[in-house]
Amino acid sequence: MPTIASLDDPAVQVFSRLTEAQLRMESEASQGLFIAESPKVIRVALDAGWQPTALLCEQRHIEGDAKDIIRRLSPDVPVYTGSRELLAQLTGYTLTRGVLCAMRRKPQPSLQQVVDNARRIVVIEAVSDTTNIGAIFRSAAALGIDGVVLTRDSCDPLNRRAVRVSMGSVFLVPWTWIDGPVSQLRQFGFKTAAMALTPHSIPVDHPQLMAEPRLAIIMGTEGDGLPYQTIEEADYVVRIPMAHGVDSLNVAAAAAVAFWQLRC
Repeated sequence: MPTIASLDDPAVQVFSRLTEAQLRMESEASQGLFIAESPKVIRVALDAGWQPTALLCEQRHIEGDAKDIIRRLSPDVPVYTGSRELLAQLTGYTLTRGVLCAMRRKPQPSLQQVVDNARRIVVIEAVSDTTNIGAIFRSAAALGIDGVVLTRDSCDPLNRRAVRVSMGSVFLVPWTWIDGPVSQLRQFGFKTAAMALTPHSIPVDHPQLMAEPRLAIIMGTEGDGLPYQTIEEADYVVRIPMAHGVDSLNVAAAAAVAFWQLRC
């Protein structure tokens, strides 16, 4: 277990120097890498079959929080260690639980593979905030959503912060990207429900929504909401009834309410 003594050590650039975009390209298998942070999240990823390429942890965690993780690693996966202060300088912040793991991305499943056996999916359109992405994934996993589909202008679910906020839920729910209009989900038998405030929105507890055998719940960015075209092409436009003059919820909170209400 090499002890890192310098911030310039090239062995740990994957944790300290590479941007999220560079991580996605940094792989011989051309699938890219991502960083999982904290023992709990790393365990979820390992249990789900994601392959580690390197581990970085504080010295005190070698026989502590990271002990069981280290035992699970194959001999060819290097484990780097250093002081808490050095690792804080290396990563740019104090580690939440003192353990980071670089992991290899898996080949991206097709849209059909993600939705084939699904009854409830969420479509995330143009949501770029990493915290919201992580929170939506956590709610999706907890509340029975079968798959997640993201437009290309949304944040990468394997962004370090999104992974951390999701508490590893990004490894539990199948997800993929969608190219072209969301309305193409109709060819897979889905009705689409756009979460948006319009004069024609129906409440989220409407019986017709509950009766749909396959439903795609479309969530948009907080500031601008869903694009006009997405709303116009949706089978349903749906609102969450509000009280006390509040017009809407944070997109992550709204997603959780919708997932619970519209679950199968």
